[in-house]
Amino acid sequence: MYYYKFNIADWHLATSHLSLEEEAIYFRLINYYYDTEQAIPEETQSVIRRLRLGSYSEIVGIILKEFFTLESDGWHHKRCDDEISQYHDKAEVNQVNGKKGGRPKKTQTVSKDNPDITLTNNHKPITNNHIKDITPVGVSDSVFNDYLKIRKAQKKPWTSTAQKLMENEAKKAGISLQEAMEVCCARGWIGFKAEWHKPDEKKLGQLPLGTDQQIAHAYEVECGGDPTKARFNSYFEMRKFVENFRDKQKRALQA
Repeated sequence: MYYYKFNIADWHLATSHLSLEEEAIYFRLINYYYDTEQAIPEETQSVIRRLRLGSYSEIVGIILKEFFTLESDGWHHKRCDDEISQYHDKAEVNQVNGKKGGRPKKTQTVSKDNPDITLTNNHKPITNNHIKDITPVGVSDSVFNDYLKIRKAQKKPWTSTAQKLMENEAKKAGISLQEAMEVCCARGWIGFKAEWHKPDEKKLGQLPLGTDQQIAHAYEVECGGDPTKARFNSYFEMRKFVENFRDKQKRALQA
C-alpha cells in the first residue's frame, strides 16, 4: 500500500498510555506492516534491523504483544489486515471499471472535489458516512460484535459519526470506548451519553480516578505514607501500578 487512512481519534485512544518512545516504535511497526502488506515475522531481528530499532528490541516485544496477535505466519494486526483487504477490493473494482471504460453512466456525475464519490442524477451525494463493521482500535472484537447486535436489532447502522459521538461521550465520562460499549451491552443501549454513566460517588471517593495527582497519592499511600518511597523505578513499573489500580476501581464499581 502506498497510503492509508489515519484516524487521529482512534490512534489517540489506543496510544494515550504509551510513552513517546513506545508510540514512535508502534508507528514504525504499523507503517512497515502497511508497506509490506505482510505479518511481522515471529523472529523479529530482520524487522528490528530494517527499522533501526536495535536499541529498543524489548519495547518492540511489548508493543507486539499488546497490539498484535501471533499466528502461524507471524504477528498480525487486525485493523491493518482489514484496511489492506479493503484496499485490494477497491483496486479490483477500479480495475474492472477501467476495462469497461472507466467512466460512470451518463445519468451519473463524478464529484470534482472527490472523484471517489459518484453523484446521482439529482446531484445529491450518496452518503459516505456508513462504515464497515471494523472493530475500532482499543476495543475487543467480542465487545464490538455484541454491541453491533444491539444496533442491528434496532436497524441502526454503525457509522463514523456514531463512533465519533460515542468516543466524545466516553471521554467526557472518563472511560474508554470499550468501556462505553460494555455499558451499552449491559443495558441494551444503542448509544451512550456521559450523563447516563454516573458511578456511585461514595465508591469514587474511595478510589483514585486516574489523574496524575490521584495516582501519586495512591502510590504514596501504598508505600505507607513515606513520600521518599513514592517513586517509580521505571516507566513500566508506573504503568503496571496504574493499570492495577484502574482494574481495582472497575471491579469495585461493578460490585
